Amino acid sequence: MEGGTGVGIELLSEDVLHNILSRLPALSYASAACVSRSWRRVAAAVLSRPKLSSAISLNPSCQDAVEEVLDSVLSRPIRPHFAIACVGLKFSLERTQKLITKKLGSATPVITSFASGIIGGHAISEEFTEVNWSFESEDGDDFDLPTNRDQGIVLIVGFMPGLKVDAIPLLRSKEPYIPLIDKFVIDIRNYSAAVSGCTFPTGIVMFVGTGADMEHVLDEMVVPYGDDSRNISGSLKYYAEAVALVFARDNEKPQGVGETQFHVALSTGLEPVGPTHKAVSVKLVFNISECSTWLNASKEGINEVLDGHRILNDIYDEMDNGNASRRLFIGVTKQIKCSIGPEKVRWVTALEFYVVQGGNEKGLRIKGSGIKEGDPFRFYRSDYDSVLSSCNRAFEELRNLKQVCGGIVFSCYSRSDPTFSGRSGVDISPFLENFPGVPLSVMRCGRGGLISSGLIGRDNMRAAANRQEGLEESSPRCSCLRYCATLFLVVSYTL
Repeated sequence: MEGGTGVGIELLSEDVLHNILSRLPALSYASAACVSRSWRRVAAAVLSRPKLSSAISLNPSCQDAVEEVLDSVLSRPIRPHFAIACVGLKFSLERTQKLITKKLGSATPVITSFASGIIGGHAISEEFTEVNWSFESEDGDDFDLPTNRDQGIVLIVGFMPGLKVDAIPLLRSKEPYIPLIDKFVIDIRNYSAAVSGCTFPTGIVMFVGTGADMEHVLDEMVVPYGDDSRNISGSLKYYAEAVALVFARDNEKPQGVGETQFHVALSTGLEPVGPTHKAVSVKLVFNISECSTWLNASKEGINEVLDGHRILNDIYDEMDNGNASRRLFIGVTKQIKCSIGPEKVRWVTALEFYVVQGGNEKGLRIKGSGIKEGDPFRFYRSDYDSVLSSCNRAFEELRNLKQVCGGIVFSCYSRSDPTFSGRSGVDISPFLENFPGVPLSVMRCGRGGLISSGLIGRDNMRAAANRQEGLEESSPRCSCLRYCATLFLVVSYTL
């Protein structure tokens, strides 16, 4: 009070107090919520919906860049339930993690990984900025790259009312090299059961380490539909292969809190070319740096066995404009046996993609392993028109969503190839047009530390992928996120 005649701040109307609290930085907001019961009630109303706050910084100093994005994302009220940071290769993951954890507290799950590029609002100017660091041409030449290549960060902090969030690692033994997939899935289910009473989590975002065989992991794990989990770097027996950011409904959520929902849509950049083939003979070849598969195949309905030279010539004849320079892939349809622990074994259909490295009279050379004799496959090529049309289809699925609170886009690094698209913003303009003013961040995946990202077990993504590839709707998974693809994750809220 002033001079004993003014009105005390405790007598302010709730509308005025709401207006004041909504303008406070996160730390001041948290302090204000502790002043009294009435303030706490108003503070709860300020943060009654999910919130994603994000920022990017291109400061070449790791510490300064982290401080800039933290100051930006915490400049408005938010209670951090999780944080995702993606950085350039010249930044230290460990140092970035420590700086963020020190600010947000050790109780907040923080996932830090490398990325090939970042897109989002600048921490200082708030201008929407796109940076792609990684792309090199097939002959190894760099395209025009910023002078601060691989120096920068995008930070996303999320508040999810009605949900509990934790980071759960997929560990592997040091000797032998075996990912503990059963333990990983059981840990996820146990966490979900402990906080929600249900073994099926609301959603999972997967982050995979450099060199991890994600296809093998996904082939073995089925997720339908801790305190030590974040502190695994000091383990003497295990390495972390991947980490899952798990969202589960909170059984103890306060009355009146609505439902936070995740929606996903997939945009592919691959177009099928030519008929279906069947692998006839398969041979694995190992060298120091990688494994390749050599195969001969026959066309569907024809018994003649074709070598790699003949197969590629036929595919190039199928491609319009005689464009044989575009990278080729094969999509292999597989039947995979899945079971976890005592569960009954069941078979699911999956589509897995491999890079075509070339071919000659010995056979077709494919990067990687996992192809078996008798596996059917089709050729695919990267195609910009497919990117545009699939982006439009993805946002047709999301267009009618109400109460959208934010979005995260996980985009394959190849979508930033200047020779592929010739323009920027292809993955963000539909989102910005459909949801103006809604926070959005984009991570370019596929180089350094972030190999694969996606929300596992969501019906709408699975159905969309299956429809595109002609698989049955009952197929539990279609792993077509690996090349030239973008996954849109949108968060909404309903009372």
